[in-house]
Amino acid sequence: MLLQQWDIFCRVIDNFGDIGVSWRLARQLAGEHGATVRLWVDKPDALHALCAQAVSGVTVHAYDDEAPFTRPADVVIEAFGCGLPPAYVNAMVARETRPLWIILEYLSAEPWVREHHGLPSPHPQLNLPRYFFFPGFTEGTGSVLRERDLLQRRDAFDQPAKRAWWARYGFADAQQDANALAVSLFAYPHAPYRALLAACAQSAVPIVMAIPESPLAQQVRHEFPLRSGNLELRFMPFVPQAEYDELLWACDANFVRGEDSFVRAQWAGKPFVWHIYPQEANAHVVKLQAFLHEYCAGLSAPAADGVRELWLAWNSVEGAPPLAQGWQNFAQTRQTQVQGLQQWQERLLNIGDLSVNLLRFCQAISAKK
Repeated sequence: MLLQQWDIFCRVIDNFGDIGVSWRLARQLAGEHGATVRLWVDKPDALHALCAQAVSGVTVHAYDDEAPFTRPADVVIEAFGCGLPPAYVNAMVARETRPLWIILEYLSAEPWVREHHGLPSPHPQLNLPRYFFFPGFTEGTGSVLRERDLLQRRDAFDQPAKRAWWARYGFADAQQDANALAVSLFAYPHAPYRALLAACAQSAVPIVMAIPESPLAQQVRHEFPLRSGNLELRFMPFVPQAEYDELLWACDANFVRGEDSFVRAQWAGKPFVWHIYPQEANAHVVKLQAFLHEYCAGLSAPAADGVRELWLAWNSVEGAPPLAQGWQNFAQTRQTQVQGLQQWQERLLNIGDLSVNLLRFCQAISAKK
């Protein structure tokens, strides 16, 4: 069975995380693996800000549970357990060669992910082949997304490119002062940003903070002056995915949120802080701690302490130290964090790119049919 046609279904839950991953996967399947991809989105408007232009091989379609569907694809991706419309499932059953149904789950470093990755998920009533596919950070998982040329593009983003990037948005290079620290801030509105900005204003070195347009940016804009102490705020437009990578590369440290920007910060190779999407019963704290356990294992003891303190404070975890203390320790250990990040990236490279792993997994399942 040739796996040329792919359908990806996505329901937009937290504005950009779900659709960001789905769009990135669709682009890679088409651009790097020659697939024809239909991306079905329940809220297409959320996609408009992420992509500045069309991508060959990818078409975007709006859908709801009442929408009619034509012939299903060879592989159907149910992104993040969003469910498939009943009419589409019926069309899958009616197809002579049954499509392969993949449930692409959320990214997690929890140990149970390895045990469930790749397991069949039989439909309770229908004879449709369905499997779990879990992204992850260890052998035995699906890994994370990484375009073939990502690291080459990142490494080519030199100092002149940084100056040109800042100038594109009407700002001087953040490193005009050799001691200045450039930081990007992308987080959910409930983040303890007031404590962070207060700590940055009292920093011993100048801090330039780039804040992409978001609900958090709107709050900060109304509450804080553009300059306060040693802190300068720079409000940026919401940029497409490719330009967001450049923002991460142009900064010395990055605050990111959700899933897609979380992964891109890891590939950027700069110290970063993750604002995890909140879940009921504090389930997200377990997920946060699981990643910290894996990630901090490759850091020096002072750097690991600085990362843990700030991440826990930024996510308002009970018992976390004061955010100002966490920020100070985090900033002081930036250079050793970069060394640990290089080892972390090597680990991710060794388990491969998610799109390649997904394609191989589907080919292996198809070959057994």
